[in-house]
Amino acid sequence: MILSFLSMKGGTGKTTLAINVGAELARRGRRVLLVDADEQGSALDWLNSRQADPLFPVIGLPNPTVHRQIGELARNYEDVVIDSPARTERVARSIVAAAEVVAIPVQPSPFDVWGAKDALTLVAEAQGFNPKLKTVFVINRKIVNTAIGRDVREALAGYEVPVLATAVHQRVIFAESAATGRAVFEIDPHSPAATEINQITDELLRIADNGKEN
Repeated sequence: MILSFLSMKGGTGKTTLAINVGAELARRGRRVLLVDADEQGSALDWLNSRQADPLFPVIGLPNPTVHRQIGELARNYEDVVIDSPARTERVARSIVAAAEVVAIPVQPSPFDVWGAKDALTLVAEAQGFNPKLKTVFVINRKIVNTAIGRDVREALAGYEVPVLATAVHQRVIFAESAATGRAVFEIDPHSPAATEINQITDELLRIADNGKEN
């Protein structure tokens, strides 16, 4: 699976999702590579904060050549997870062209719902030459015990792009894991955060498998 987390808006939690989904795939025994295509290098910073052996390798590739290099990069891995930059259209376009599945994180905010249009424009361009490209929304940073997540799900229905059934909630454990170079399952494998990451990983794998069958 070549999975890109894409948003043209900053602060949607792309890196957190990319790291933890990659970690969950590695926990299942899959060979994973994480490509940090964001010039800020947050995923690389996460790796450098880690004291234990890496769960998977992370490489920095913040340039618009990802789609040309992905074949060589993916050769020795079952899964390549790509963390995209915000507001860098040339790199984002390359990432979409490289992907089999594009996951667009959306926070429960009107600004995020409106901002999803830019990401979908890039996806539509890529689908012109890759009709098997799959796209989904991921509701991220939902506030626990609020109805806002339901409201954003209804707002996203107007885009005719599926929304993952599992929403990822705003939880302190995500910040703790980022600061220590760990995945949430390493801190508490039975936590709600680890369960959510497990469930969205299941959903993304099913989507990728369905794309290969069609």
